[in-house]
Amino acid sequence: MSTAYKAAGVDVEAGYEAVKLMKEHVNKTVIPGVLSGIGGFGGLFELGEGYKNPVLVSGTDGVGTKLRLAFLMDKHDTIGQDCVAMCANDIACSGAKPLFFLDYLAVGKNVPTRIAEIVKGVADGCVLAGAALIGGETAEMPGFYEPEEYDLAGFCVGVIDKDKIIDGSKTKVGDVLVGIASSGIHSNGYSLVRKVFNLDGEGAKERLMETPAGLGCTLGEALLTPTKIYVKPLLSVIEKFDVHAVSHITGGGFYENIPRMLPENMHAKVVKDSFETPAIFRLMEERAGLSERDLYNTFNMGIGLIMAVDKSEADAIVSHLASLGEKAWVIGEVAEGAGEVELI
Repeated sequence: MSTAYKAAGVDVEAGYEAVKLMKEHVNKTVIPGVLSGIGGFGGLFELGEGYKNPVLVSGTDGVGTKLRLAFLMDKHDTIGQDCVAMCANDIACSGAKPLFFLDYLAVGKNVPTRIAEIVKGVADGCVLAGAALIGGETAEMPGFYEPEEYDLAGFCVGVIDKDKIIDGSKTKVGDVLVGIASSGIHSNGYSLVRKVFNLDGEGAKERLMETPAGLGCTLGEALLTPTKIYVKPLLSVIEKFDVHAVSHITGGGFYENIPRMLPENMHAKVVKDSFETPAIFRLMEERAGLSERDLYNTFNMGIGLIMAVDKSEADAIVSHLASLGEKAWVIGEVAEGAGEVELI
């Protein structure tokens, strides 16, 4: 063991212990195609058969400043799901099936039990996405991060047959929009969230322990609710119905993300009262007096994923999602326009 390196703030032995503790969580994500375990220099995955013209689809993202709340609450076992969700949901929008995920964790101090908790959340997310966690990197960076701080990012790779790619090209005027419920704020807009609830100053931890009227839980519990992973219900819908386009509602809310799935000569009409808006969004609106534009341009407002489908299939899709335990609604339609979103 290098005593000099440990004196500089990097505990190699703690790193070994962290790997040992995380293995049980990683092992539960193994799926057909995994050829290697953690600890090697590269994660190996065999694509296998069943694809005529396979196309690999990749996505990368991090958790963002939602991590600040995990630090304040000293709760680290769900934040990994946010990381997986932000990547896996994105690649599923093209119809791709996630295959594997890798994470990157940079810490101020290597606390093996905390790292194991973080990786547990990553592994839980991978199970929900049907992806294998085949590798990652943990970097101890004393002096760069505070001892209780860390950053978490990752990337996901999936596969789809080329002729099955969903790219919005089949979207047409008259299609309807089916939205699937979010689990809350997900993992976007937390710089604004922290400002609204004054979570960067003195007393922030105490404010997170409060239970605001109508919320049904503490503020901290509501804000740390992990991002919903839509992969399995979405792929189930794609298998049974003709889905023309898909949008993951992340940073930029409705106004930025819905146009990404539409042809340039079309726009979306969204009926605001057609779906349930979780209480946390109304609480933010009351506390900060946020405008409608600010809300829908920053947050998912209760809809985490939107599909454009033929009107004749919409009700059946909503029913199918309900059978999978997902709340979904017809929330609007595609009309002629210029790639904009109209709230009505």
